[in-house]
Amino acid sequence: MRVPSLGIDSSLIELGLQDDRTVEVPPTAPGSPAGWYENSPTPGSRGPAVLLGHVSDTEDGTGVFGHLRDIQPGALVEVDRADGTTAVFRVDRAVSYDRGGFPKDEVYGNTDDAQLRLITCDSYNAWTGHWDNNFVAFATLVR
Repeated sequence: MRVPSLGIDSSLIELGLQDDRTVEVPPTAPGSPAGWYENSPTPGSRGPAVLLGHVSDTEDGTGVFGHLRDIQPGALVEVDRADGTTAVFRVDRAVSYDRGGFPKDEVYGNTDDAQLRLITCDSYNAWTGHWDNNFVAFATLVR
């Protein structure tokens, strides 16, 4: 998957669910790729395909989605598909959500067309050592 405007170019690994039924996250080691949540549609198919990536890595470096917060409406996201085609999405909007009020239905709920969600952590809280928010970029298939 690629986001040319942000210089993102990553392979994708498959992610499932953790024991607590939350979405698995990609590895945090330096150079780790983004991941596709395998219980979401494949990118380019009807519904919201979900891709996750980290802001930072275990060595305090920049993660694959380290600059996702800079994405602008209109930015293109390209996802290579298993059949050799490339699904191209245009970002409609991007929003930071407090984890306590994360809108699961809006992010993961069914859609009538092919869409994409790019998700990462946001709003690091140095006091707690945790990320308080999730940042989500919403995109729609254009070709």
